[in-house]
Amino acid sequence: MGVMVVQRDAQTVLVMTAGGPNPWMVINALYSHFLNSHVSVHVLLEEPESKQEIFQRRKRRLGAVPAFGQLATMAFAKLLRKAAQRRTTEICKRYNANPHFNPDVPVTTVRSINSPETLELVRHCNPGAILLVSTRLMKRDMLEALNVSVLNLHAGINPAYRGQMGGYWALASDDADNFGATIHMVDAGTDTGATLYQVRPKPEKSDFLSTYPMLLTAAALDITRQAVDEALQGQLKPVAATGPSALHFPPTLWLWLWNGVKKGVW
Repeated sequence: MGVMVVQRDAQTVLVMTAGGPNPWMVINALYSHFLNSHVSVHVLLEEPESKQEIFQRRKRRLGAVPAFGQLATMAFAKLLRKAAQRRTTEICKRYNANPHFNPDVPVTTVRSINSPETLELVRHCNPGAILLVSTRLMKRDMLEALNVSVLNLHAGINPAYRGQMGGYWALASDDADNFGATIHMVDAGTDTGATLYQVRPKPEKSDFLSTYPMLLTAAALDITRQAVDEALQGQLKPVAATGPSALHFPPTLWLWLWNGVKKGVW
């Protein structure tokens, strides 16, 4: 992890992420896809937001009690990840996905995707496409400074399930037909950019809050590859998102337990 070195005659796909198994599934899928081509894949790894930063931001927007309840859910879900290992193994096998760090992929660390150093690196890299996977919201001034298509992989169907835990909220809202993921253009809003592709897998009974995002990410690998290909070729065909729009956050711990008991949606 250090200075990004890019061949000047190569097209580059720049993946921006805060890291984790799900983003590495995407990175590895793109790396394998372009392995024997003139396209290279590079990663800008930003520092994840601290729990305190997340709490304070949600407290300002939603209030202290909901903000605390949401963080409690995420902490509890993290504890349950070991219980999800069998299911995550099944997901990776089903979609031929690799969620592990790949030392063959160049990685450069940055403080934030919105930092001045990030803009300098992007200009040096001169990528043919940028893909966001699990990052902070890209700010308007950064977006406007980039002369390149910026795509985002969102684990939810836009515009009804923007924000976080889109798959969970579709099931909890008795809307299983909209359990899915979206590849979309990035604008200054939260998952409000024009849609490129969507996919709707069927969750298993063994899926729950800790596995929904991985299932949706794995199911979206094909449409992600297709969208990135089209971005590099200048052939993107975005379509304005239509229908009811809603921004979601993780459920509070008590709402998650309620939906689990009453609806079987965990």
